[in-house]
Amino acid sequence: MVALNRFPTDTPEECALVQEKCARLGVKAVISDGWANGGNGTADLARAVVGMIESGQNAYKPLYDWNLPIEEKIKTIATEIYGADSVEYAAKAKTQLKSIKALGFDNLPVCIAKTQKSFTDNENKVGRPRGFSITVREFEVRRRRRFCHPHRRRYHADARFARSAGFGRNGY
Repeated sequence: MVALNRFPTDTPEECALVQEKCARLGVKAVISDGWANGGNGTADLARAVVGMIESGQNAYKPLYDWNLPIEEKIKTIATEIYGADSVEYAAKAKTQLKSIKALGFDNLPVCIAKTQKSFTDNENKVGRPRGFSITVREFEVRRRRRFCHPHRRRYHADARFARSAGFGRNGY
């Protein structure tokens, strides 16, 4: 399944073209308006994913076991999806990992955002580069949303959620 993350600049014709090309390959492409409408904008995508899983006509299996340590979850995503060789952690991220574990949030799933320009944390390395390491600079715990978000670039956390996770005024 392909999630087509629609932006305001995307035309209906462009979206239809992607859906048509995917359909020719036997792949369903579902438009997601999460960028503009948050969770409500992803409802159609969620229903399509659940429907596909429940149909039994797929080979779905989670990428990682949620019981793995956070570092293993991140390493699995970095190596299996992005093609990285390894993951490094900045001092701030290492300190935050200790807090995440102490607060009992290490069982949360991991969501890693990346630049659309590269699988690395260097947006100038385009295509499918090899031989790189991903650096996690800091974390944000979205307790209400139930996931842990490692950041590869400087990011200003939503203080409401960061405070609820015990990371202080600015989430750190």
